[in-house]
Parts: sequence; C-alpha cells; structure tokens
Amino acid sequence: MELNRNALLRSAARAANRVGVTPVERASLTRAVQRIGDPGGAAALRKAVDGKVVLVTGASSGIGRATAVQLGAAGAVLLLVARSEDLLDDVCREVAADGGVAHAYPCDLVDLDAVDALVKEVQETHGRVDIVVNNAGLSIRRKVKHSADRFHDFERPMALNYFAAIRLVTGVLPGMVARRSGQVINISSWAVQVRPSRFSGYTASKAALEAWSDCVQGEVLDDGVVFTNVRMPLVRTPMIAPTKIYRRIPALTPDEAAAVVCSAVVNRPRRVSPLASRFISIAEAMSPSAGDRIRKNAV
Repeated sequence: MELNRNALLRSAARAANRVGVTPVERASLTRAVQRIGDPGGAAALRKAVDGKVVLVTGASSGIGRATAVQLGAAGAVLLLVARSEDLLDDVCREVAADGGVAHAYPCDLVDLDAVDALVKEVQETHGRVDIVVNNAGLSIRRKVKHSADRFHDFERPMALNYFAAIRLVTGVLPGMVARRSGQVINISSWAVQVRPSRFSGYTASKAALEAWSDCVQGEVLDDGVVFTNVRMPLVRTPMIAPTKIYRRIPALTPDEAAAVVCSAVVNRPRRVSPLASRFISIAEAMSPSAGDRIRKNAV
C-alpha cells in the first residue's frame, strides 16, 4: 500500500504541475481544457438551449460574459445579471450582434431583498427560468493570521458565493420542479478538492454551495432538475488580476472556461473536475498528511 500511495502522490504532483496548481512554466492549457471536458459542438449546444431561458450571474465580464456570448449564439434567451448596468448593456449588444437575445438585469446579489425582487421580475416577464449559471463570485487570497482583524474576509465570500446563490436558486427551483425540467450550474473551483492554503474563506464558501446543492439534488432527483458543480481551475479573469503571482501561472481563457460550461449544459453531469484535482483528492483520501504537503505549496 505504501508503494502505491507514493506512486499516486507522484502522479498527483505531476498532474498538478501540468495544469498550473503550482507556479511552473511548462503547464499545458490545451491538455487542461481537454481533461475538463470537450464542448458538445454547435449542433448539440443549440439543441440543448434553443429557446431556453438561461440566467447567468456575474455576466458582465470573465467567464460569465464569455458563457453568455456562446449560449446566446446557440439560441438561448439570456437573462444577464451583474451590478454594472453599462457593462451588461455591452454584453447584450455583443449577443445581439451574433443574432442572440439577451436582457440586462442589474442587481447587487449580496442584497438578498434585491435577489428576491430579481426572481419576481424575471418570472413575471419571462414566465420561467430553465437554467441558472451561478457564476458571480468573490475570491480572497490571504493567510488566516492576516485576517484576524478582518472577519469580513470570510463573510464577504459567503455572502456572494453561497447565500446569494442559494437565495436565487430557491426562488426559481419550484418552477423547475413543477415543469419537471431544469438545471443549476454552479461555477465552483478545484479549490474544493485541493483546499489550497491562503484560500480558506473562498474555498469554504464554494464547498458550502456544493454541499447544499448535493443535498437538494437528493430532494429533486425524480423531478428532472440537475445540479452541476463545475470545478474550474485558474481562469484569466478580473477576479484574479490583483494577485501578482497569477501572472506567472498558466490559466484558462474565459472562452475556454465558457466552453466547459456549455459542455455541462449539453451533457448535464453532476460534477466536472480537472484531472489534477481528482488525483489530489484521491491522494488526500489515502493520506491526509500528503494532502497537507500538497496544499502547503499550492498557490
């Protein structure tokens, strides 16, 4: 068993290096995208979303914007949510230029009353929400010792990444259940599996959303509703821009990440995870101390 465990740890370390868990220069983004999941193709995506009402949060930039553009081109009716009305209008124009349909819904998602008002408005206007993409998120990279007097380092990620998401989903879920059709896609993170140091607040909020979604999936298992947790690796978005070390680390482009989301819409899996984080989670299960050594060096 010890020999097998050591071999597994070496494989996990090599896989992590290849997709950029640690700051190595020779990571291959092409392999990372292929391992996460291939897009289902234009025809399959159009079949999956044509005429469907898809709500995307955090749609003004990054993964959310790229996802909106790709889904809009495939025929989805898009409800785009973010704080900035001007940026949302830009995305709507980009979607329309490709022949798609998009509607802007400015909303501060950490304001739960505003989320309730959003749900009421979109249901009255559009009649339903077929797919939710919980993409809006906040990440904080900071050691716990530096957060001793900054409890909001834990409150803020939970407010947006967890409470806002479940408030939104609980608002539209009854309609999905009544129609016996729907999907909730959570843009999670491979941090849920790797649990890297310095990201305790962010990782905990994403893990909470995954755990909540898994529990609710059991309740709606026979109602045609699927919860999909997409555990993204590093993606080159405005969210990671303040962290200088990430400029040296390979990352997916927003378009590549959006292709992963579109693949999840087509195939409706329960989970999508990079191969490297799956290796690391197996290593963690076999030896927690080995997992500690991996996460100590994760960025």
